[in-house]
Amino acid sequence: MIYTVTFNPSIDYIVSINDFSLGKTNRTTHEVMYPGGKGINVSTVLNNLGIANIALGFIAGFTGDEIMRLTQSRGILCDFIKLSTGNNRINVKLKNFDGTEINGNGPIIENQKLQELLNQLRRLKDDDTLILAGSIPSSLPTNIYQIIMNDLKNKNINIVVDATKELLMNALSYRPFLIKPNRHELEEALDTTIKTKEDAIRYARHLQRLGARNVLVSLSQDGAIFVSEEGESFEANVPPGNLINAVGAGDSMIAGFLAGWKNTHDYKHAFLMAVAAGSASAYSENFATQEEIMKLLPYIH
Repeated sequence: MIYTVTFNPSIDYIVSINDFSLGKTNRTTHEVMYPGGKGINVSTVLNNLGIANIALGFIAGFTGDEIMRLTQSRGILCDFIKLSTGNNRINVKLKNFDGTEINGNGPIIENQKLQELLNQLRRLKDDDTLILAGSIPSSLPTNIYQIIMNDLKNKNINIVVDATKELLMNALSYRPFLIKPNRHELEEALDTTIKTKEDAIRYARHLQRLGARNVLVSLSQDGAIFVSEEGESFEANVPPGNLINAVGAGDSMIAGFLAGWKNTHDYKHAFLMAVAAGSASAYSENFATQEEIMKLLPYIH
């Protein structure tokens, strides 16, 4: 079974506003709400690809109830832990202004509730897959990824880490099955500049030497690269299409990779599926469907 963890889920309120102006009343031309958080995003695309998975994490208040409802409405199995106080955050994203958003802080997670999550994870079995993705709420230990990975080190669990800076670097010694930085995150983690795919491959191999088994790097319009634990390296183009919504494209890549790997145990195919899924979500109003992903697959080389 595949499990995703979203420590700080949200309701993502995505709005379109023409001629946005500060200090004035702005009216939306279109709006939509999604359950947000990197783990939930991965669960959504896995579910679209027919891969069973369970979404874990923390929900609180009326917004938490809505996150649960929206997630289950997508057909995703959930085992969220309900917090006794607070509300999950609402993140406002301005669709017409790429990258412009206002994100909330989220509720306080008490130690007792954290222990409930750790107990959930201790029940994972050999050959399960666990995705740890996204930022950590301020009420949790900053080394929570390490705590979880250390707790599970004696089990044969494939752990995927999608994080930035210290969260990513500190997880490498636990030999995660897959990490997926984008170009900026890779540059930030290693304090460097990446100009070519060859640069990206070289630095991805450096992360392998530090412990990562497989490294997938998204390079936006320049495609992606992948280095496998078998010593192979691949690079791929971006298939043709029009960018509509880049939110969740990286999460879709993780889902596509895991679906491709689960179905074939072939790293090249998994990589191609990752690029197809990420691109399909970027070219869609919503997260990519299986049909949209498979249509793009032949155009990736």
